[in-house]
Amino acid sequence: MPSQHVLVLNCGSSSLKFAIIDANQGDEILSGLAERLGDESPLLKYKYNGTKQQLSLPAGSAHQVAILQLVTLIEQLSLTNQLVAVGHRVVHGGETFTRSVLVDEGVIAAIQATSTLAPLHNPANLIGIEVASKAFSDLPQIAVFDTAFHQTMPKTAYLYAAPYRLYREHGVRRYGFHGTSHYYVSEQGRQILGLTKENSRIICAHLGNGCSVTAVLNGQSVDTSMGMTPLEGLVMGTRSGDIDPGLIIFLSQQLGYSMAEVDTLLNKHSGLLGISELSNDCRSIEEAAANGDAQAQLALDIFCYRLAKYIASLVVPLGGLDALIFTGGIGENSDLIRANVLKQLQFLGLDCDSEKNTAARFGQAGVISSDTAKTVALVIPTNEEWVIATDAARLAQEV
Repeated sequence: MPSQHVLVLNCGSSSLKFAIIDANQGDEILSGLAERLGDESPLLKYKYNGTKQQLSLPAGSAHQVAILQLVTLIEQLSLTNQLVAVGHRVVHGGETFTRSVLVDEGVIAAIQATSTLAPLHNPANLIGIEVASKAFSDLPQIAVFDTAFHQTMPKTAYLYAAPYRLYREHGVRRYGFHGTSHYYVSEQGRQILGLTKENSRIICAHLGNGCSVTAVLNGQSVDTSMGMTPLEGLVMGTRSGDIDPGLIIFLSQQLGYSMAEVDTLLNKHSGLLGISELSNDCRSIEEAAANGDAQAQLALDIFCYRLAKYIASLVVPLGGLDALIFTGGIGENSDLIRANVLKQLQFLGLDCDSEKNTAARFGQAGVISSDTAKTVALVIPTNEEWVIATDAARLAQEV
């Protein structure tokens, strides 16, 4: 089968993650990250043919400059003519998009209309689409949405118990995120275990600086932990996850916080960082806890307890559980977190094989539950970029 190379762009609020991927094999031809965009010393780091390089960008460079520098790099490496499409990760598709789409003016307008639901990400995603469309004017541009996979959730799962008019008039509802990751690992898990798509009950735990769990019934998302924004749900690196909404009122009325300060507090100063008062990096917190730091240990305990409680709750929409999958930076690499969570879920037929659990790290997939466990637990490295690449290549063929 001939190669189908796709340029994948993931524009964050102050970063640009990119890769050229063979959609057929999943091989990364080029990969990298432009970081600290808008700051005094932005950098573009990349890996090509096993060699890592980095380029300095002019002070204050934003996404446009980074993408143009990437275009120049791709041309210098003689990779341009091999591309069949550009795939764009778009964080929020609202209710408009239930699958990946070929970008046109209508799609751009719909993404713009949804930007109020993701003000830090959708505008950056649109910049990526605009600049790439000009730089690669002869290539199809494909938008792949974080929220699309969760559009199969029923109203009982996605509606808030707020006045219905807020949903009808303003789209206030739960949307869910990390959709490409949950889709990818649930499909991989189903194939590894030999489960049919028509008879599979899987829970996926995507654990990184952002964390979410999703219930996947017969290949479809039926509930997930993140909501209208990525703030809802689990304890995360710097995000609080679920809180009493009255806390926002208390912070505002009693402590004098502005809404901007509340937003910063809950999104950037909470979670593992807020509890540990040390770091948002799970590795640093685990190391501190091992050295006797009680605050770090408390952060890990709360993280694992909330995760286990959420996983247990998602068995309800599934009516049972065939497999639990861990993925993401923490999910793939922290055997300590996995063991702690599985210990709390033994009543679901889950357990942890210590030797298998220790072996499944640093990109190594595998079953981590014992041979006698009634429910299987696995580690599966996620590959959101390959999902984007395969969708982009498929849609490009239809143009």
